[in-house]
Amino acid sequence: MNWIFLIGAIVFEVFGTISLRMAVDKKLWYAGVAGGYLLAFTMLSLALAGGMALGVAYGIWAASGVALTAIISRFLFKEPFTWLMGLGIVLIVGGVLLIELGAAH
Repeated sequence: MNWIFLIGAIVFEVFGTISLRMAVDKKLWYAGVAGGYLLAFTMLSLALAGGMALGVAYGIWAASGVALTAIISRFLFKEPFTWLMGLGIVLIVGGVLLIELGAAH
């Protein structure tokens, strides 16, 4: 169940961040920002309360949020996505995997 909470936290964090960008043009999106972050932090805390290690949960949550936001922003807002940014995402994923593997020992 902890993984479901963590996935939910990632989805809501990305929603809150994308809403923040949308709020630049339409202030109504600030409700999405508040709701997204409130749900993200609630679900992250539920994952932690269920016994997930903080380093693992936060690492996956933060890294996934950065990667997904960069990718989604490319399509929604036509923001740049260079090969260097792609390499950064690969490095983020590798770092999270190393943290997960290290926590297992």
